[in-house]
Amino acid sequence: MNKKDQIEWKAGRQSAAGLLDFIQNCPSCFHVVDNTAKLLQKNGFIPLQESCRWELKPGGKYFVTRNSSSVIAFQIPENEWSSFHIIGSHTDSPTFKVKEIPELAGGECIRLNVEKYGGALLAPWFDRPLSVAGRLLVKSEEGIHQVLVKVDRDLLIIPSLAIHMNREANNGTGYHVQKDLCPVFADSDGKNSFLDLIAETAGVAREDILGSDLFLYNRAPGTFIGLQEEFIASPRLDDLQCLYGSLQGFLQAELSESIALFCAFDNEETGSMSRQGADSTFLEDTLKRITSGLGKSEEDYLIALASSFMLSADNAHAMHPNYPEKSDACNYPKMNGGIVLKFNANQKYTTDARSAAVLRLLCDRAGVPCQTFANHSDIAGGSTLGNIANTHVALYTADIGLAQLAMHSCYETAGTLDTWYLEQLSKAFYGTVLKRDAAETLVLL
Repeated sequence: MNKKDQIEWKAGRQSAAGLLDFIQNCPSCFHVVDNTAKLLQKNGFIPLQESCRWELKPGGKYFVTRNSSSVIAFQIPENEWSSFHIIGSHTDSPTFKVKEIPELAGGECIRLNVEKYGGALLAPWFDRPLSVAGRLLVKSEEGIHQVLVKVDRDLLIIPSLAIHMNREANNGTGYHVQKDLCPVFADSDGKNSFLDLIAETAGVAREDILGSDLFLYNRAPGTFIGLQEEFIASPRLDDLQCLYGSLQGFLQAELSESIALFCAFDNEETGSMSRQGADSTFLEDTLKRITSGLGKSEEDYLIALASSFMLSADNAHAMHPNYPEKSDACNYPKMNGGIVLKFNANQKYTTDARSAAVLRLLCDRAGVPCQTFANHSDIAGGSTLGNIANTHVALYTADIGLAQLAMHSCYETAGTLDTWYLEQLSKAFYGTVLKRDAAETLVLL
């Protein structure tokens, strides 16, 4: 390994270690936003409320949250600005949500009554220590307040049916969430104790709990794996790896002539159709309030959009070593191969020739590798938040990600170097001047 590679490896491993620590403290989308907000405030960002007037100033750093599960932070240049530079990711991951009446009695055990959230890969959830995290809405003297809760111990397990009772288990099994995926919580003596435990953990009275959003989370911490620790394995890499990498780049960037925005939306895994998702007005509302708060007109806002650019950052499928036939023959990324530029003819990803050209030049300037992803033409892929957000705010957009295996498992695998690559790209992106010419081409200055 030459000196340049050694420096890159050290930086990449340090970045990956920071990511794993961040994920360990973020068992739910609410904890993601809470920890992001703390990091933003530590770096001088001022919290705003949607329900109050905003007093914005050149050179100011601000952030706003919605539903405590989505966040938009922005930095305003000291001098005149001309556009917006945006990186968007998401805070949620596939899991299971605890239902309002949470306990199921039957046999010798009390189980939790759960429903699937997002397109989870179900098999990996069996036979591993799990717990519960989320938020409570609690009655107080002022009315209602929110309390985050994380049961920080091995609490639950979803036991497999023994091979002796299902001799076909290794030949492929279909799962039914209501029957197969309800985790064991207690023996029969623990009836009606789940909410008592949650209340005690949160430090509130059970009778004061008015509402809850509680989710299962995998207790296994993230770790380095591989001969030279060239891979990381962790819960929730999709999409906290992109969120963390873009956030670090955002905090380190030297601004250009654009307002820099870091966005993290909830509910991407269920289609983004919520008041805090990418299919909401959250981004549009924020951009308009920034524009008007800085004394600009609606036409100024539209002019700024015409030269603005967004990176939609959501992880991508690496070629699986056991199933190479599932990938496109040419357009497949590898872990530790750098930024993945994602293409889809039907606009599941928003990348086109213009935005691809900009992204490739940005990667070149940032000194990070760039690779491409397209689905196998006979296998339908997923979509992400870029094309959805564009229906509300029309922007030049490129869909990017970082290569990983086992997407939507409760324990995923990715490259040790790739988080750092995204940090470097994000820094370069926020510090670049983009101008639109008469031919609708964005020119990097």
